[in-house]
Amino acid sequence: MTDGERQGSGGGTDRPEGLGEELLGALLDQGPELPAHLLGPLVARQVGRLGGREISIFLQDYGQVWLVPLPGDGLAAGDPQPIEGSDAGRAFQEARRVEVPQADGVRVYLPLRGGGDQTGVMAVTLNGIHDADRRLLRRIAALVADMLVAKHGYTDLFSQVRRREPMSAAAEIQWSLLPPLAMSTPRVMLAGVLEPAYDVAGDSFDYALNGDVLHVAMVDAMGHGLDAATMATVAIGAYRHARRIDVGLSEIYAFMDRAIAEQFGPDHFVTAQMMRLDTMTGRVQWVNAGHPAPLLIRGHRVVRRLRGPTTLPVGFGGHEPRINELALEPGDRIMCFTDGLIEEHAAEGEEFGEEQLIGWVDRAERTAYEIRAVARSLSHTLHRARGGITTDDATLLLIEWRGAD
Repeated sequence: MTDGERQGSGGGTDRPEGLGEELLGALLDQGPELPAHLLGPLVARQVGRLGGREISIFLQDYGQVWLVPLPGDGLAAGDPQPIEGSDAGRAFQEARRVEVPQADGVRVYLPLRGGGDQTGVMAVTLNGIHDADRRLLRRIAALVADMLVAKHGYTDLFSQVRRREPMSAAAEIQWSLLPPLAMSTPRVMLAGVLEPAYDVAGDSFDYALNGDVLHVAMVDAMGHGLDAATMATVAIGAYRHARRIDVGLSEIYAFMDRAIAEQFGPDHFVTAQMMRLDTMTGRVQWVNAGHPAPLLIRGHRVVRRLRGPTTLPVGFGGHEPRINELALEPGDRIMCFTDGLIEEHAAEGEEFGEEQLIGWVDRAERTAYEIRAVARSLSHTLHRARGGITTDDATLLLIEWRGAD
């Protein structure tokens, strides 16, 4: 056996690696153990071997308005790109590759999707592009997205890059508590937005896909600042504990109610909504503890409010809640929201209101069909429609059942 040849498991010799395998292999071999600040330079080196130049990695800011460039040796420095109205933003919103011809080649923007969430965009300029390049770049982008998500848990670098404004201590707590803002699987998609992103306090949401069942909760703790953030943290912690020991929705309510009452006393409360969606059948169940009724969106328009029996907010010791139930059709969306979205008063003094909300939902659904784009567009549009005023937390969460197949 000559040097460089090894006996494979099938009895033959190893074949030489192609360039694509070498690039992916280098990322897989070196990336996991590199500190976060060296990931960008590694990506730049490997994509450079493909003939790429002006390589950039953009991360979505907390307000979901900008794509902010990640710094690093070999990465192109530049200005943040708006999600609305830029080529990078188009790739991000539409979750697809965007190619822009230039005088010296083609600029390629690739969405970075890690764990079903959208973390940002990778951009590279090539002299020309072929299908083999497209396949390789798509795989590199997927790998980079996964590594960004994995490293985010033990570095502040990505959080610092994503900030466009100072963040309050209460918001720090809430963002550390949140799961990814979006999730996508063949059967179900989910996307949420919190406002004001840099000063949110009492609003939060949580979810988990366990087998065929999607579990979702949204909470709104009374008050503002650190007190509200602390209550929301306890409520979400109690929810996760109850969910993970696999009890029913009524028992989940009881766990959360007891946790708030024991920690904060009788004068404190958290409004909440807990849901379970069977992703095989489309059957959704929910308990409403003082929240506005969710909206059912079908055919890209609101068809009804999901009214039903409610119980007291958690912390007030309500009776065992009655469970509401609905059979969804493929493509149906449910929108959950906190009262800050509809109780804000516009500049002329009129309350924004639920009817205005429904009108704006219908408009957003007609213009931006992908659920992440709808959630982002709707939240920002509602903020503008309220005259840019957000004196209370305003949170929305969209859930789409795509069908069993």
